[in-house]
Amino acid sequence: MWPSRNKNMDRMEFLLTLRRRGITDNAVLRAMDEVPREKFVSEETREQAYQDHALPIACGQTISQPYVVGYMTELLELASHHRVLEIGTGSGYQAAVLSRIAAHVVSIERYRTLAEKARRTFDQIGYTNIDVLIGDGLEGAPNLPPFDRIIVTAAAETIPDALVNQLADDGIMVLPLGPKNGPQHIVRLRRTKDGIEREDLIPVRFVPLVEGRAKEL
Repeated sequence: MWPSRNKNMDRMEFLLTLRRRGITDNAVLRAMDEVPREKFVSEETREQAYQDHALPIACGQTISQPYVVGYMTELLELASHHRVLEIGTGSGYQAAVLSRIAAHVVSIERYRTLAEKARRTFDQIGYTNIDVLIGDGLEGAPNLPPFDRIIVTAAAETIPDALVNQLADDGIMVLPLGPKNGPQHIVRLRRTKDGIEREDLIPVRFVPLVEGRAKEL
């Protein structure tokens, strides 16, 4: 663990960096200030917890760059009554940020190891409005819809129809879209009375969204 003074300075720089890069939603900034990011990274990378880059976690996955977390959260236009579906729990950090704004978060993870570790972290820090399910993210949570907001934290090659179908009226879905070894972009989908509107936004690099539940790990 790094000295508390350095930790506090890192967190101040962390928030300044988010603001400089264009994150302006005060609810998002407060959430990211509140969530202890160091609880969601490995012991080996803890000193880098508040640096603005992705970090490796178990099962060959990553915890996303803070700016990308803030950007995708801001795109969701969250309100305090929203029910949110997250595809790809990973470390649990994105779900934790969402939970500080929204009423309830359901997060789906294909790796049992990651799901169980995220649950333990949520219990440790007292976040009680997050449910972590082990399953196939491409299927979503068909028994629980509709969701006001859906966020996907791994790159899909095509827009998952099953997830679009679980989006409530006036709902928003944000996901990285593109091939594993090709260009990927953040895409925002909005359900309107006239159908689904699509916006293609910033280029990104995410691990691929894999079909099915992992047989191991």
